[in-house]
Parts: sequence; structure tokens; C-alpha cells
Amino acid sequence: MNKIINNINMKIQEDWKKESKKYLTEMQKLLDKLENIENEELRKEIIIQILKCDQELTKLAEKKFKEYYNQGKEC
Repeated sequence: MNKIINNINMKIQEDWKKESKKYLTEMQKLLDKLENIENEELRKEIIIQILKCDQELTKLAEKKFKEYYNQGKEC
């Protein structure tokens, strides 16, 4: 588990998404539904695109977390 410690010993957890039971449950439901797509190529393309979107959303969220964290340090 990767953690960054700031100057007042606050910990920022970097693998926050992996520990969200709600997120993991919803992702599993999505993957279960995708299993019903008979066209193998289409199913793989959809899964790849979903993972790309998820990765970009994660990067955006983590960037915002860091921005808000840095703003809080300045106060």
C-alpha cells in the first residue's frame, strides 16, 4: 500500500479505489453483464474502453485530491 506523508503526519492513501467495496461491487456487476455479450471481439473492445475510461477518471480524481491537499497545506 503506497502512502504519502505530509508535514503534519497526515496520510494520503494512493490505492483508495481498490479498497472501496461499493466500487468493486459495481465494477463486478458491469463485468458480469459484459459476459453476456456473445461477440468476443466486441466484448473485449468494450472492456478495454471501460478500463481506459476508468484509468483516466482515476488520474483526474487523484490530481484533484493532490490539488486540494496542497491548497489545504497553504492555509
